[in-house]
Amino acid sequence: MRIVGGKLKGIRLQVPKGFDSRPTTDFAKEGLFNLLSNEFDIDQCDVLDLCTGTGSLSLEFASRDAKSVIAVDWNTDCLKFISENCKKLKLTQIKLLKNDAIKFIQIAKVQFDIVVADPPYEYKHYEKLILSVFEKGILKPGAMLIVEHGKQNNFAHLPNFRDIRNYGGVHFSFFRNEDALL
Repeated sequence: MRIVGGKLKGIRLQVPKGFDSRPTTDFAKEGLFNLLSNEFDIDQCDVLDLCTGTGSLSLEFASRDAKSVIAVDWNTDCLKFISENCKKLKLTQIKLLKNDAIKFIQIAKVQFDIVVADPPYEYKHYEKLILSVFEKGILKPGAMLIVEHGKQNNFAHLPNFRDIRNYGGVHFSFFRNEDALL
Protein backbone atom coordinates (compact mmCIF):
# COMPACT_ATOMS: atom_id res chain seq x y z
CA MET A 1 0.00 0.00 0.00
CA ARG A 2 1.41 3.35 -1.07
CA ILE A 3 0.44 6.95 -0.36
CA VAL A 4 0.01 8.46 -3.83
CA GLY A 5 -0.13 12.19 -3.09
CA GLY A 6 0.44 15.03 -0.67
CA LYS A 7 3.27 15.53 1.78
CA LEU A 8 3.72 11.77 2.31
CA LYS A 9 3.64 10.86 -1.39
CA GLY A 10 5.56 7.68 -2.16
CA ILE A 11 5.61 6.26 1.36
CA ARG A 12 4.88 2.53 1.37
CA LEU A 13 3.08 0.83 4.23
CA GLN A 14 3.17 -2.92 4.59
CA VAL A 15 -0.22 -4.50 5.20
CA PRO A 16 0.28 -7.62 7.33
CA LYS A 17 -0.19 -10.99 5.61
CA GLY A 18 -3.66 -12.41 6.15
CA PHE A 19 -5.04 -8.96 7.04
CA ASP A 20 -8.84 -8.96 6.95
CA SER A 21 -9.14 -5.95 4.63
CA ARG A 22 -8.05 -4.91 1.16
CA PRO A 23 -6.56 -1.48 0.49
CA THR A 24 -7.90 0.64 -2.35
CA THR A 25 -5.51 0.23 -5.29
CA ASP A 26 -3.00 2.99 -6.00
CA PHE A 27 -4.46 3.38 -9.51
CA ALA A 28 -7.97 3.89 -8.10
CA LYS A 29 -6.75 6.32 -5.42
CA GLU A 30 -4.93 8.42 -8.02
CA GLY A 31 -8.07 8.64 -10.13
CA LEU A 32 -10.29 9.41 -7.16
CA PHE A 33 -8.05 12.13 -5.76
CA ASN A 34 -7.62 13.73 -9.19
CA LEU A 35 -11.41 14.10 -9.29
CA LEU A 36 -11.67 15.29 -5.69
CA SER A 37 -8.92 17.89 -6.08
CA ASN A 38 -10.95 19.48 -8.89
CA GLU A 39 -14.06 19.63 -6.69
CA PHE A 40 -12.69 20.47 -3.23
CA ASP A 41 -9.89 22.24 -1.41
CA ILE A 42 -9.03 19.11 0.55
CA ASP A 43 -7.12 21.08 3.18
CA GLN A 44 -10.44 22.75 4.07
CA CYS A 45 -12.42 19.51 4.29
CA ASP A 46 -13.83 17.49 7.15
CA VAL A 47 -13.77 13.86 6.00
CA LEU A 48 -15.55 10.73 7.22
CA ASP A 49 -14.08 7.38 6.15
CA LEU A 50 -16.58 4.58 6.80
CA CYS A 51 -15.41 0.95 6.74
CA THR A 52 -11.88 2.36 6.71
CA GLY A 53 -10.15 -1.05 6.69
CA THR A 54 -6.43 -0.42 6.16
CA GLY A 55 -6.98 3.33 6.39
CA SER A 56 -5.64 3.79 2.88
CA LEU A 57 -8.10 6.60 2.05
CA SER A 58 -7.84 8.24 5.49
CA LEU A 59 -4.06 8.35 5.16
CA GLU A 60 -4.38 9.89 1.68
CA PHE A 61 -6.66 12.61 3.01
CA ALA A 62 -4.28 13.28 5.91
CA SER A 63 -1.29 13.39 3.55
CA ARG A 64 -3.17 16.09 1.63
CA ASP A 65 -3.74 18.06 4.87
CA ALA A 66 -7.48 17.47 5.27
CA LYS A 67 -8.74 19.56 8.17
CA SER A 68 -10.06 16.48 9.98
CA VAL A 69 -10.58 12.79 9.24
CA ILE A 70 -12.80 10.45 11.22
CA ALA A 71 -12.04 6.82 10.36
CA VAL A 72 -14.70 4.29 11.42
CA ASP A 73 -14.40 0.51 11.41
CA TRP A 74 -15.68 -2.32 13.59
CA ASN A 75 -12.44 -4.31 13.29
CA THR A 76 -9.95 -3.71 16.14
CA ASP A 77 -7.02 -5.00 14.05
CA CYS A 78 -7.77 -2.44 11.34
CA LEU A 79 -7.91 0.41 13.84
CA LYS A 80 -4.67 -0.75 15.48
CA PHE A 81 -2.92 -0.87 12.09
CA ILE A 82 -4.06 2.67 11.26
CA SER A 83 -3.12 3.96 14.72
CA GLU A 84 0.41 2.58 14.37
CA ASN A 85 0.78 4.22 10.96
CA CYS A 86 -0.55 7.55 12.24
CA LYS A 87 2.04 7.51 15.03
CA LYS A 88 4.84 6.52 12.66
CA LEU A 89 3.87 9.24 10.14
CA LYS A 90 3.04 11.86 12.80
CA LEU A 91 -0.52 12.35 11.55
CA THR A 92 -2.69 13.99 14.17
CA GLN A 93 -5.86 14.88 12.26
CA ILE A 94 -7.14 11.27 12.01
CA LYS A 95 -9.53 10.23 14.75
CA LEU A 96 -10.26 6.50 14.97
CA LEU A 97 -13.62 5.15 16.12
CA LYS A 98 -14.68 1.55 16.58
CA ASN A 99 -18.24 1.24 15.32
CA ASP A 100 -20.44 -0.18 12.61
CA ALA A 101 -20.75 2.28 9.71
CA ILE A 102 -24.54 2.53 9.74
CA LYS A 103 -24.71 2.75 13.52
CA PHE A 104 -22.16 5.58 13.44
CA ILE A 105 -24.22 7.48 10.85
CA GLN A 106 -27.26 7.16 13.12
CA ILE A 107 -25.47 8.83 16.06
CA ALA A 108 -23.20 11.30 14.25
CA LYS A 109 -23.62 14.88 15.46
CA VAL A 110 -21.38 16.60 12.90
CA GLN A 111 -21.44 17.17 9.15
CA PHE A 112 -18.75 16.42 6.60
CA ASP A 113 -17.56 17.77 3.26
CA ILE A 114 -16.57 14.33 2.00
CA VAL A 115 -17.81 10.94 3.14
CA VAL A 116 -16.15 7.84 1.71
CA ALA A 117 -17.37 4.31 2.33
CA ASP A 118 -15.42 1.22 1.36
CA PRO A 119 -17.20 -1.82 2.79
CA PRO A 120 -16.30 -5.34 1.69
CA TYR A 121 -17.53 -5.89 -1.87
CA GLU A 122 -19.94 -8.59 -0.63
CA TYR A 123 -21.51 -6.11 1.84
CA LYS A 124 -25.30 -6.57 1.99
CA HIS A 125 -26.25 -3.10 3.25
CA TYR A 126 -24.87 -0.68 0.63
CA GLU A 127 -28.24 0.91 -0.08
CA LYS A 128 -29.09 1.31 3.60
CA LEU A 129 -25.71 2.95 4.20
CA ILE A 130 -26.15 5.37 1.26
CA LEU A 131 -29.71 6.30 2.19
CA SER A 132 -28.75 6.76 5.86
CA VAL A 133 -26.08 9.33 4.95
CA PHE A 134 -28.75 11.53 3.36
CA GLU A 135 -31.55 10.78 5.85
CA LYS A 136 -29.36 11.72 8.84
CA GLY A 137 -28.04 14.88 7.17
CA ILE A 138 -24.35 14.28 7.80
CA LEU A 139 -23.32 15.95 4.52
CA LYS A 140 -22.71 19.70 4.41
CA PRO A 141 -24.26 21.67 1.52
CA GLY A 142 -22.45 20.66 -1.67
CA ALA A 143 -20.78 17.73 0.07
CA MET A 144 -20.09 14.41 -1.60
CA LEU A 145 -20.54 10.75 -0.69
CA ILE A 146 -18.24 8.33 -2.51
CA VAL A 147 -18.91 4.60 -2.25
CA GLU A 148 -16.30 2.08 -3.37
CA HIS A 149 -17.72 -1.20 -4.67
CA GLY A 150 -17.31 -4.02 -7.14
CA LYS A 151 -18.80 -4.25 -10.64
CA GLN A 152 -21.80 -6.24 -9.41
CA ASN A 153 -23.31 -3.14 -7.76
CA ASN A 154 -25.28 -0.37 -9.45
CA PHE A 155 -26.66 2.53 -7.42
CA ALA A 156 -27.80 4.80 -10.29
CA HIS A 157 -31.43 4.41 -9.18
CA LEU A 158 -30.80 5.94 -5.74
CA PRO A 159 -31.52 9.60 -4.92
CA ASN A 160 -28.59 12.02 -5.17
CA PHE A 161 -26.61 9.67 -7.47
CA ARG A 162 -24.38 11.66 -9.82
CA ASP A 163 -21.77 9.43 -11.47
CA ILE A 164 -19.85 6.18 -11.45
CA ARG A 165 -16.17 5.77 -12.28
CA ASN A 166 -14.26 2.55 -12.87
CA TYR A 167 -10.54 2.14 -12.15
CA GLY A 168 -9.67 -1.44 -13.01
CA GLY A 169 -11.76 -3.62 -10.71
CA VAL A 170 -12.55 -0.70 -8.40
CA HIS A 171 -15.78 1.23 -8.91
CA PHE A 172 -16.68 4.50 -7.21
CA SER A 173 -20.27 5.75 -7.12
CA PHE A 174 -20.64 9.47 -6.41
CA PHE A 175 -23.58 11.10 -4.64
CA ARG A 176 -23.98 14.82 -3.99
CA ASN A 177 -25.90 16.85 -1.44
CA GLU A 178 -27.02 19.42 -3.99
CA ASP A 179 -30.50 19.99 -2.54
CA ALA A 180 -28.94 21.93 0.32
CA LEU A 181 -27.38 24.41 -2.15
CA LEU A 182 -30.75 25.91 -3.11
